[in-house]
Amino acid sequence: MAHEPLTQADVLLEGFLALDTPEGFRAELIEGEIVVTPPPDGDHEHYFSRIAKQVIRRSRTDMDFSGNKGLKLEKADGCPKDHVIPDGTFAPADRDLYLGADPWMPCDGVAMVLKVTSTKPRNDREAKRRCYARGGIPLYLLVDRDASQVTLFSDPENGDYQQHCILPFGKPVVLPEPFSFDLETADFL
Repeated sequence: MAHEPLTQADVLLEGFLALDTPEGFRAELIEGEIVVTPPPDGDHEHYFSRIAKQVIRRSRTDMDFSGNKGLKLEKADGCPKDHVIPDGTFAPADRDLYLGADPWMPCDGVAMVLKVTSTKPRNDREAKRRCYARGGIPLYLLVDRDASQVTLFSDPENGDYQQHCILPFGKPVVLPEPFSFDLETADFL
């Protein structure tokens, strides 16, 4: 029985899935590039924690939350499927999205992803934004520490978000349905 030859994208995906990163580090496959990032610092976790608490406590819809959940997303042209790890994913609790999920789950049902910029902020602002949009995730909340601002991307279409709202730290961010509350960022200052 003849096997089809492996493509470059197949080899890259296979190599990525076989990676054994050091404890605390995470590896992602973003638009055909393997990206490894170190564990987050304390400021990163401060922003992350403040947002997660507000979303869980204040959302109109009961939300399930997962930190560092691997998402398998639509592939970019000529690249293997993107495998990204947002800092947080939120999904309506009635979906039981995380129960029985594989380490790399599809993003169907995810209402919002959260990312606090890390050592590669350009990836967070551009490549990951496109990945999440290709995956059809309705909302991408980006806390940009370098720029001291929060951006809410919405309306994914044609591989990117069509809308975005940028606010400086200290201003509330209006999260639409299913969240329906103003996310406070005053303690980011």
